Amino acid sequence: MHLVLTGATGLVGSGVLDAMLKSKDITKISILSRRPVPMAAGDPRVNVITHNDFTKYNSEVLDQIQGANGVVWALGISQLKVTKEVRQSEYVTITRDFPVAAAKAFSKISPNNEPFRFIYVSGHGATLEPTSFTPIFGRVKGEAERALSELHVPTKFHVESVRPAGVDATNHEAIKPYIPNPGMLYNAMYLFMGPLMRTVLQSLHSPTEKLGPFLMNMAIGKYDKQLETGGNDISSINGSRILENAAFRRLYEQ
Repeated sequence: MHLVLTGATGLVGSGVLDAMLKSKDITKISILSRRPVPMAAGDPRVNVITHNDFTKYNSEVLDQIQGANGVVWALGISQLKVTKEVRQSEYVTITRDFPVAAAKAFSKISPNNEPFRFIYVSGHGATLEPTSFTPIFGRVKGEAERALSELHVPTKFHVESVRPAGVDATNHEAIKPYIPNPGMLYNAMYLFMGPLMRTVLQSLHSPTEKLGPFLMNMAIGKYDKQLETGGNDISSINGSRILENAAFRRLYEQ
């Protein structure tokens, strides 16, 4: 299996990369990144493709991911970092425009005997029906889900979105040396919310040691049958499924 990964140096992406590196089923890992990926150093299966403009994909890039079975799109930025330094327009570009541009480019890759799977890491609170009270992350991630769903082609290009909630690396020792510090506000929130999510509010808990393997296995089609079965925590638009955090927890434990 050949998988593509973005956001490999972030919190969610690091969890996915750890799962890929530990999997015997993954024979090649193509990482699109602006900078080196220390966690992947030394693994001969890894090809880090230096890529600076995530709105464009030339033949040199696409040739290197030709034959891939799927991608986990974990590239993103927290709404908490939308400040004067990171304007709302930049948040929209990173959260919506980047994955849509990639999906359009990847959909042209010649498929093997299975559809290419594009797994978009969305987030809890994303909505396809925003109101005037919907925060920016919920609105923009919902816009991304909708735009990506329009690229879904049943026999060739599968698009699925997963909405993690409280992403937590507390018990994931393998990635701790590599993940960035999320900042004082995030740390303060987790000092209070972390214990609650790990005990009382487990439906809102997204531990990276489980989320990473789940997203990887989504990209290789492990959960295709379960997705067809569906559930109250799985919705669909244009044939593309959207999984709430509860769906991730439920399917992972099966």
